Amino acid sequence: MAFLHDDFLLTTKASRRLYHEFAENEPIYDYHTHLPVDEIARDQSFESLAHIWLGGDHYKWRAMRANGIPESHVTGSAPWKEKFLAFAKTVPHTLRNPLYHWTALELKRFFGIDELLSEKTAESIWNRCNEQLATPEFSCRQLLSRSNVRVVCSTDDPTDNLAHHEAVAALPDFDVKVYPTFRPDAGMRLEDLTAWNTWTDKLASVSNEACTTFSSFLSALHNRHDFFHAHGGRLSDHGLTAMDTETASDTEASAIFDKARLHQSIQPDEIARFRCYLMLYFGQLDAEKGWTKQLHLGALRNTNTRLFNQLGRDIGCDSPDDPSHAAGLKFYLDTLEQRGHLPKVVLYNLNPKDNYVFASIIGNYQGNEEGIAGRLQFGSGWWFLDTMEGMEWQLNALSSVGLISHFVGMLTDSRSFLSPPRHEYFRRILCSLLGRDMDSGALPDDFELVGGMVKNICYANAHKFFGMDVAAR
Repeated sequence: MAFLHDDFLLTTKASRRLYHEFAENEPIYDYHTHLPVDEIARDQSFESLAHIWLGGDHYKWRAMRANGIPESHVTGSAPWKEKFLAFAKTVPHTLRNPLYHWTALELKRFFGIDELLSEKTAESIWNRCNEQLATPEFSCRQLLSRSNVRVVCSTDDPTDNLAHHEAVAALPDFDVKVYPTFRPDAGMRLEDLTAWNTWTDKLASVSNEACTTFSSFLSALHNRHDFFHAHGGRLSDHGLTAMDTETASDTEASAIFDKARLHQSIQPDEIARFRCYLMLYFGQLDAEKGWTKQLHLGALRNTNTRLFNQLGRDIGCDSPDDPSHAAGLKFYLDTLEQRGHLPKVVLYNLNPKDNYVFASIIGNYQGNEEGIAGRLQFGSGWWFLDTMEGMEWQLNALSSVGLISHFVGMLTDSRSFLSPPRHEYFRRILCSLLGRDMDSGALPDDFELVGGMVKNICYANAHKFFGMDVAAR
């Protein structure tokens, strides 16, 4: 029997029925990715398996470094085939790491290959995959369509002109909707005033606002938020270590802005209050338009100074941080609630110790006159928690103190067009967990009830919650 047989990870009769009848064929609503939209717009094809697999994938880079692969064969100048062979050498050492499952799933689902990648099988797999990659069925758009993806949300800076999104939206025969996500983090990074002023100048240019005063800066951000909305965007996103517990007044925020524009020294506590002021403003903008705000919290980034200086950000040298989140989340959510500005929210944590803080605090702010079920969400396992164990922890915490039935499900958070099988991975884990409960008697033997919930978590909840159009098929 092949490693990836039909009942992979489905260890009980109930779990197998849940997956095959209710989860397997559901479309994919990938509401948080880092997919490059320019590649979708030009329908990029890929020169080799190494290009589509190893370019930009910091999960693989971390594993390769841990396996003793030199940086020349990870992110360096080694030929692409040599990088692929180095990854093939690494894969057998990734047992019990999700990379082992992801690698096998992607080879099986896209290329029809059952062999497990290793040094022994590398040459054959390289040749067979590259032969297929040369065909039209392996362009970016075809990979998304073949995977039954209905929606993709990218991650975009407010200064982006969204020209690639416009080009994709104008395609007459592409059945995947691609929407921008408003990520204004650069506007809050006063730690580097040179970079911040460069970004603010660009914001001024694209918004036709001077950005010489704080009020014009806010107007510029509002302008870009409107621009994203006009392009179908209904999501914002922020990557922060933790939420702040104190905000600046209007007067102080304006004074801090003026100092920043003059490159004058700003104290850490001023930076925090300015950031909190803007976060509350962004919350107001989202609430006014019915958007959903995503908060990705708790990453300790760029910890390897040598590699950061050599390669920059997002190269696989980040970890879960260990801040306290409860007070900051309470301050932020409660302040927005008191002001009448609390939008729909998805919270993602990176440290599993915070599961119950995140899963429980959303329940404090669920009431709303709009009748939105699950207005606040505890998001799926993110990054280092995007594992079998991490996903089960998240599902257990959410269902223990909240309503898992309204959960909006999985996302890939990926830069790879071969990542849709991660949704299958999640669905198998979800059905395995619920199926075990059904077989043990912890859940009723009612497939209409439990299976209906599985079906909703896989797709329907996200489709309803985020409110973005889906192309007909």
